[in-house]
Amino acid sequence: MPSTRRALITGVTGQDGSYLAELLLSQGYEVIGMVRRSSTVNFERIAHIQDRIRLVPGDVLDEVSLLEILREHRPGEVYNLAAQSFVQTSWRQPVFTGEATALGVTRILDAIRLTDPESRFYQASSSEMFGRVRETPQNELTSFYPRSPYGVAKVYGHWITVNYRESYGMHASSGILFNHESPRRGLEFVTRKVTHGVAKIKAGLETELRLGNLESKRDWGYAGEYVKAMWTMLQQDEPDDYVVATGETHSVRELCEIAFDRAGLDWEAHVVVDEQFLRPAEVDLLVGDASKARAKLGWKAEVGFAELVQMMVDADIDLLRRQ
Repeated sequence: MPSTRRALITGVTGQDGSYLAELLLSQGYEVIGMVRRSSTVNFERIAHIQDRIRLVPGDVLDEVSLLEILREHRPGEVYNLAAQSFVQTSWRQPVFTGEATALGVTRILDAIRLTDPESRFYQASSSEMFGRVRETPQNELTSFYPRSPYGVAKVYGHWITVNYRESYGMHASSGILFNHESPRRGLEFVTRKVTHGVAKIKAGLETELRLGNLESKRDWGYAGEYVKAMWTMLQQDEPDDYVVATGETHSVRELCEIAFDRAGLDWEAHVVVDEQFLRPAEVDLLVGDASKARAKLGWKAEVGFAELVQMMVDADIDLLRRQ
């Protein structure tokens, strides 16, 4: 029988994986973190807790490795956070994005079905599935219209999770998370690109910041809070799907205004719009309705947008000082 206090996290070295590992450790879990066999794996985000996590090699592209991990460790909960998760890259690597972000979910679900179908499963779905939105705000019943290979792959991952739940009676839930950021966000994401760029300009290392569509709007929240929603989903008696969002929308322009102001700089003097950063098919407005998560999970966002951006700017300025 699996230990109900043992959890497997794929993508443990990422932003969400590191915050989720912290949360699970604080709840008394034994945490198993799956990492790809690669010379480029970055353990920076989990360095402070690495000695408390059991890291095991595995890959969502390889079902055999998933079966071996599940058979050996018997986790009571499996959190799938592994994916090719950068939207821009998904146009350059659409096939790999499909293999990792879409079919990778199927491999994990099937491995769970074959080893221990009683294990509870969390799938990291995404607001990018809504794409060209059919209604505003978006909730669990809003139809999907993805606008990138990443969004398309996430739709597959979402529906295969529903399919395994309904076909095999598995406790499989999806969190449709809207954009969630933190000082641990990768530099390729626009929020961190902006806050790190501000820090470099403040330090005199750069003079300009090149961005794409400044009018693009997103529902941005704090990643450290969003992992609590993931965990709470798997504590429910019945599996389900939940939108996790702040319910507020802000533009990239607002992001720049707050970030540069935090460092005492004029954003208009440094930001340059560069067409190379425009998407082939743009998603202009995403904003989530998380009323179901509030009602059933007791979850709501606490950290506001300005507070989040200021936190990230402060962290990046401090990072450059230390470097």
